[in-house]
Amino acid sequence: MLRPRITPCLLVRDGGLVKTVRFKDAKYVGDPINAVKIFNEKESDELVVLDIDATKKNAEPDFKMIARLAVECRMPLCYGGGIKTAQQAKRIIGLGVEKVAVSSGAMENPRLLTEIGQEIGNQSVVLILDVKRGAGADGYRVYTHNGLKATGRDPVSIAAEAQALGVGEIVVNAIDNDGVMKGYDLDLATKIRAATRLPMTVLGGAGSLADIGKLIETCGVVGAAAGSLFVFKGAYRAVLINYPTHAQKDELIRSALRY
Repeated sequence: MLRPRITPCLLVRDGGLVKTVRFKDAKYVGDPINAVKIFNEKESDELVVLDIDATKKNAEPDFKMIARLAVECRMPLCYGGGIKTAQQAKRIIGLGVEKVAVSSGAMENPRLLTEIGQEIGNQSVVLILDVKRGAGADGYRVYTHNGLKATGRDPVSIAAEAQALGVGEIVVNAIDNDGVMKGYDLDLATKIRAATRLPMTVLGGAGSLADIGKLIETCGVVGAAAGSLFVFKGAYRAVLINYPTHAQKDELIRSALRY
C-alpha cells in the first residue's frame, strides 16, 4: 500500500544550511552535513536538498557538496539547483543521489525534462513549481530564479503537461507560505492534485504535524515536505533539527486517511 511521505527540505547557500521566509531573508541555521546525520538517526522517509542560489548566479551544481551529502545520506536523496543539462543530472545520479529536481531549466526548455528522463529514468526526474498567488483564472503563477522571475504561466497547465515530458514527480512550493508556518496552501495543492496523477509533494507553510495531517486528509497519498518545521522549535524559532517518530507518523497517517 502506498503511504504518504514526510520529507525534510534543506535549503543551502554557499555550502551552508539556511531558512527563508517567502523566499527572502535567508537565515543561516547550520551545517547541512550535520543536519543529514540527524535525519539519518531519525529515519526520515527521504530528504530534499535545494541550492537556492545556483540558478540565480548562473552557476553549475556544487558537485563536491552533493557528493558529500550523498555519501552521508542513508535515505533517498533528491537534489535541485543549477541543473541545466541532462549530463549534469546524470553526473549527480552517479554520485549516489536518487532524484534530481529541475525548475528554471525546465521552464526555459521543457525538452530538458525529456532529455533527463532518457538519461536517468523518468522516475528520477522531479519538476519543482515555485508558485505565487496572482492574476489568472486559477489565481496562481509559476516563478523561477528563487522567486524573482515570473514565467507568466499557471501551475495547473504545467502540471498537466509534465507527465508527457517525462517527469516522475512534481513538487509544488507555495512561495507565499514559505517559512510562515501557518499551514499549507490547500487550495493550490488541490488544484494540482486534480490536474495530474503523478506523485506529488507539497512544500511551504507547515508549522505543525497537524498541518501535515490536514494536507494528507485533503489530498490523499502525497508527499508532505517542510523546512522550518523540522529545523526550528518553539515560538522563538530556536534551531533544533527534529522529525516525528515512527509511532507519530503512523498515527498521523491513520488519522488523516481514516483507516
